[in-house]
Amino acid sequence: MPNWIEAMGSAIDALLPGLEAIYQDLHRHPELSMQEVRTASIAADYVAGLGYEVTRNVGVTGVVAVLRNGDGPTVMLRADMDALPMAEATGLPYASTVKMTDEDGVEVSVAHSCGHDLHVTWLMGVARLMAEHRAAWRGTLLAVFQPGEEVGRGARSMIDDGMMSRFPKPDVILGQHVMVGPAGTVGYRSGTILSAGDSLKVRLFGRGSHGSQPQTSIDPVIMAASTTLRLQTIVSREISPRESAVLTVGALQAGTKENIIPDDATLKLNMRTFDEDVREYMLGAIRRICCAECMASNAPREPEFTTLSSYPLTVNDDATTQRLRAAFEAWFGERAYETQPAAASEDFSVFGRAWNVPYAFWFVGGTDAATYARAQAEKTLNRLPSNHSPQFAPTLHPTLRTGLEAMLCAAGAWLVQ
Repeated sequence: MPNWIEAMGSAIDALLPGLEAIYQDLHRHPELSMQEVRTASIAADYVAGLGYEVTRNVGVTGVVAVLRNGDGPTVMLRADMDALPMAEATGLPYASTVKMTDEDGVEVSVAHSCGHDLHVTWLMGVARLMAEHRAAWRGTLLAVFQPGEEVGRGARSMIDDGMMSRFPKPDVILGQHVMVGPAGTVGYRSGTILSAGDSLKVRLFGRGSHGSQPQTSIDPVIMAASTTLRLQTIVSREISPRESAVLTVGALQAGTKENIIPDDATLKLNMRTFDEDVREYMLGAIRRICCAECMASNAPREPEFTTLSSYPLTVNDDATTQRLRAAFEAWFGERAYETQPAAASEDFSVFGRAWNVPYAFWFVGGTDAATYARAQAEKTLNRLPSNHSPQFAPTLHPTLRTGLEAMLCAAGAWLVQ
């Protein structure tokens, strides 16, 4: 199988400049979750020109492209398309200056600070190479460009739009993500590779008053502050040190003026867990603490809980991972390694769970190798710009080629006989 990729060497060389231009264009024009109209159109038009059967607007903006090439396995490759509501601070000549209106009607800056522009570019490149080298493989390829990963709704929206009945059932589902790590490397893992993620909005109710007369109020700011501090004890005092969990209150919003005690306050929090029992316990503990703090403050009513997003664990199938491992090590050698689980979350596994087929997800390093090695030696890896940082910008070479080859390796492990 590595000889198959080696035979594509000149084709990959010729393709890279065009893919770099596509990447820079996508990076310059990011789109919010479930609004990826331009990105989806670019991807759909590109693969349609290669002879794929293309279906657009699956689950709002999703694209499913099918290439049938004789008898053999059906392999699904997935890339997510959406960007983040944040301003970019990379200083790149093709940095985003885009603003869009979010689902709440608020104008926000938008940036590809998680690498999904690179994911789309990789899959477009793989789609071209697979179409142009059909003599080397047999089976069916599904190239899926997914919306809304950042809000945890995209995969489910495609499934709910009849994806399972409209397209061939895959024998395996494969995906990858650019992450902090030496560029040119690929990290795989059997079992849990990404955490479950849950985001909640909690509205706390008080009684407003003048800032000079706190005795006439029930202060939701104090209530929110106490709740925020107490929530941190869930991980530090209620979860075993042998377990891994994170709970972050990312937003605390209350009031409009310094001398007005408001009527209510809102917390937005996020938690990551690697065990379903721990997840269920923490969700219950959050509700218990929020309600108890409201009761302690004599709040007029119980807090209001809203689920903002929910991501399942990403648990790689063992047999699938072992096949990938053999393919990666045969092509990348020491640049392929077994990675540790990441406290990040994805809705990629929704496809495998819905179809009840094996899946695997892996990481592609996107940090300049010398920069990473220096930070590792200086024990400052935590200072490197990571996904969702306004400074996050994968080093394009060799990351662009590595991701392309990794996805080709993965698909070939099933389709190349």
